Amino acid sequence: MTSAEEAIEWFGGLSLFAGQVLRDAFRRPFEFTEFLRQVFEIGWRSAPLIVLSGLAVGAVLSMHTRSTLERFGAESMIPTALAFALVKETGPLVTGLLISGRVGAGIGAELGGMRVTEQIDALESLAVDSFKYLVVTRVAAAVVCLPLLTVLMNFSGLLGGFFAEAAISGASFAFYFQTAFSSLAFSDYIPPTLKTMVFGFLIGSTSSYLGYNATGGAEGVGRASTQSVVLSSIFLIVANVILVKGIFFLYPGSGS
Repeated sequence: MTSAEEAIEWFGGLSLFAGQVLRDAFRRPFEFTEFLRQVFEIGWRSAPLIVLSGLAVGAVLSMHTRSTLERFGAESMIPTALAFALVKETGPLVTGLLISGRVGAGIGAELGGMRVTEQIDALESLAVDSFKYLVVTRVAAAVVCLPLLTVLMNFSGLLGGFFAEAAISGASFAFYFQTAFSSLAFSDYIPPTLKTMVFGFLIGSTSSYLGYNATGGAEGVGRASTQSVVLSSIFLIVANVILVKGIFFLYPGSGS
């Protein structure tokens, strides 16, 4: 079998796997307790990383924006420019990539370890639907948590931008945030945030597929973990291009 045929077969397997996730997500029984545990693992435990990254990204973007807008005497537009940059693209994309690195690697390694140590087979011998219990709950939690983490990233980024701007120009908190949100419309905020649900599905399903089907002992677990990060990030970036084009088509004014 050639490498092209292997790639097609792999993508076919991933597509069938993702389709099964969508089907089983709406089929009883619902593993609600495990779902909540995964929400805690994916969402709550990722929050510190998102906050720190958002503060850093916001501060850096604010300083770069100031250096550009100062040439045109438009320093008052810095909060608005930063809000648009964060909410419409930087926030969702950076959040997706960060979660792809943290959560994707974790899911791939965890499920891979369970597969090679036959823990998944043990669950199935106890009449537990391992796919619903291990895979569907993780994918669903990723879909739910990504938009929430994106909101946290956006706010943290604006807060980091405020700290940088306050240190340089002494801008007040009220003025900064009033200016930042004054030009944002509903169509500017909601579609970019909701598209991260697709990011969550891609991260969860790709990393779960690699871990759930891992082979080769400890080496296979490491390979599943690494491939989860790499492939999830690639799929996320490609999907982002498609989704941005779709948002511009459905909301023509959002590109301006």
